[in-house]
Amino acid sequence: MKHSTTPQTRRGRGPARRIGRSLALVLPVVLVLSGTLAVTRVNWSGASSNSVLTASDTAVTGTVTGVSPRTRARAPQDVLRDRLMTELQEKDPGVVLTHLQEAVNGRPSLARHCSSIARALGRAAVRIYGPTQAQSYARPVCDTSFASGVLNAARD
Repeated sequence: MKHSTTPQTRRGRGPARRIGRSLALVLPVVLVLSGTLAVTRVNWSGASSNSVLTASDTAVTGTVTGVSPRTRARAPQDVLRDRLMTELQEKDPGVVLTHLQEAVNGRPSLARHCSSIARALGRAAVRIYGPTQAQSYARPVCDTSFASGVLNAARD
């Protein structure tokens, strides 16, 4: 019985190899076609009269569900910050911080903006309540950023 020192390979056999070859031929064609179709759907003329809504269209005429076009074009964190600042005029900072935490829990994409919103609320609370009373509302929402905003505003 003769044993060879080189391992035997199974070249060109098996279903995995056939599937791999098929994908290697088909996948680039699919990617090129889908990219071409995506580019043809973009409104390159700049005229918004086309019925296709492109990604660059931020100002849409008319209102949808009572939201003005100006509000629709703003980032969600800016809308949240403005809403909480308005609420701070009417309610105490504890309630506003609770609403901030609920908003971040409900929409996790806002978490990276939580600290800046909480600091802004802290600075605004100092203007409304003074540093001592504003500090009494501080709690660990967004890594104690509210307290940081109170401290920075109190120093100014």
